[in-house]
Amino acid sequence: MTTGSSERFTQDVDRRMALAREWDELVEQVRALEGFEDFLRPPPLKSLLPAADGGPVVILNISRWRCDALIVKTSGVEVVELPDLRQEDVAAQAQAYLEAVGARQGDTLRGSFTRDADVTVSGNTVEAALDRCLRWMWDAFAAKVLAHLGYTGTPSGAWPRIWWCPTGPLALLPIHAAGDHSTAGEAVLDRVVSSYTPTLRALVQARGDAGEPHGDSERMLFVGMPQTPNQADLPKVRSEEQFITQLFAGRCTSLVGSQATRDTVMSGLREHGWVHFACHGEQNLADPSQGGLLVQDGTLTVTDLSSQQYRGDFAYLSGCKTAVGGANLPDEAITLAAALHYTGYRHVIATLWSIWDDEAAQIAKEVYEAVAHGGVLRADLAAEALHHAVRRLRDRHRDRPSVWTPFAHTGP
Repeated sequence: MTTGSSERFTQDVDRRMALAREWDELVEQVRALEGFEDFLRPPPLKSLLPAADGGPVVILNISRWRCDALIVKTSGVEVVELPDLRQEDVAAQAQAYLEAVGARQGDTLRGSFTRDADVTVSGNTVEAALDRCLRWMWDAFAAKVLAHLGYTGTPSGAWPRIWWCPTGPLALLPIHAAGDHSTAGEAVLDRVVSSYTPTLRALVQARGDAGEPHGDSERMLFVGMPQTPNQADLPKVRSEEQFITQLFAGRCTSLVGSQATRDTVMSGLREHGWVHFACHGEQNLADPSQGGLLVQDGTLTVTDLSSQQYRGDFAYLSGCKTAVGGANLPDEAITLAAALHYTGYRHVIATLWSIWDDEAAQIAKEVYEAVAHGGVLRADLAAEALHHAVRRLRDRHRDRPSVWTPFAHTGP
């Protein structure tokens, strides 16, 4: 090494050391700010336990070495070993599920999606595939988790609540619907009210926001697309609009058809505490951030929604595939439901995959009848309202799980 190069090397080392010291000093300055004490540190357990204030949170941890349920309670974390749950089985079941729901397409479905290849499964084959998936989840982990928590039968009084926080490919599956639905009481739906959370921290934040003002917290924004370019018509959207505008008389803004552009919807979201979308959805499994809701002039994407903060209390996404992320990075929780939840909406009702237009409108009607009174929406009743509406739909169509499995609640 020449003298000149040696000097440059020494200067580079000194510069790197100086930058490292500057970085450490900046981090310490940030950590000195109120609320940033844990900046760039793993959050302390005590700060996450309040996530379980309303009931246990079940983190399903999947790995090639072993699988466990980490049950978070306000008193601490309990570990339930899941020897019947294996990573390779999760991947296989998720693939079979994606193929089954990918075949659920028709003129009256609210949804379309982008895949690497088309799958041609239809009719009874679809329902049988979904039923196998629900039974597998029940046997592999759901029944054991509920038994550990003491939820062994259908409650006669108040229903207990549980929050699911799945990891890996399990994030693609309808855990809330796991069970043997041909046998009374042998399903998650028959024992607990289920909700989802993308992370413990998100649930803690949503609980902490309870009672906080959320924009104009007593106004509803209705976004509807009865006709969408290059998509099938959705005649029930008009029924949903009529019902919701009557329910929130004087407190509802409607953006329907040509009025529902990307700009007007984004602007409306900032001005309303509640929002209801009734439109087609689109999911890109390879790039989930580009999935979204189809409005008049294009797609309102996950990226769009994540670009700003709202102070909303309730969002109902009556469109397809609004609560499912990507197949390549399922842990990333990149969904429309998660995007709205992260950006400020405490409660989000969305769908995992394609839904029938008639059933979508019926579920929405039953949910709103349970949570809205006198033009005021009680968002904290959303999870239980959805649960009972889905159970009624399940009881009418036990042999067609594709009809009732997609609906899911995210939030406290």
